[in-house]
Amino acid sequence: MEEVFTSWSGGKDCCLACYRAVAQGLKVRYLANMVAEDGKRSYSHGLAPRVLEAQAQAIGIPLIQQRARRDNYEEEFKKMLLSLKDEGVSGGVFGDIDFNEHRQWIERVCGDVAFTFHLPLWGEEQRKLLREFISLGFIAIVVAAKAELFSKEWLGRKVDRDFLDHLESLSKTKDVTPCGEAGEYHTLVVDGPLFERRLEILRSRRVLREGRWFLSILEVELADKPG
Repeated sequence: MEEVFTSWSGGKDCCLACYRAVAQGLKVRYLANMVAEDGKRSYSHGLAPRVLEAQAQAIGIPLIQQRARRDNYEEEFKKMLLSLKDEGVSGGVFGDIDFNEHRQWIERVCGDVAFTFHLPLWGEEQRKLLREFISLGFIAIVVAAKAELFSKEWLGRKVDRDFLDHLESLSKTKDVTPCGEAGEYHTLVVDGPLFERRLEILRSRRVLREGRWFLSILEVELADKPG
């Protein structure tokens, strides 16, 4: 059984990729996340590291977080992979779907450190992936969104059928990728098949920063699953 890490943002795509990797027989040893050099927020989703730590505890897979600046992101990412290699990890799982520049980066970086890479979602239709994610029982909430596409009221809302309907309506007038591959929105998964416990958000606030709404999560706790 190949031992791998999952490149982890906390969102729906990496979570579904991790779920598929486990189903395909890979052993996911770690969730790997990159954070800003000051340690205050994760890259892309803008989440506090402690929120992702709580999420990893709810799932039951250890989280590794590597600090980096934008100008040394790749160097620090490789350092993280080399440290994982010392632990017997030999491959990585990524949640990318169809952005070729991301795939080229993954292929090059993994190649440089002799890691295999797995892209369980690659090339699939995004609406289909969203419907699969929901039907499997995963629960994700919106934690970041472009203000031109989403009002602040969408922050904290579940990715459900109503959310899919909103994406459909947006796509009639704007160029929107259903899974947010172009950064239209980001999510945090709080429950689902991978999870041993649920992640509950107790306090949060909405923040507008550089044309994007962010859900600043102030307090979380782990809760038992119902039943």
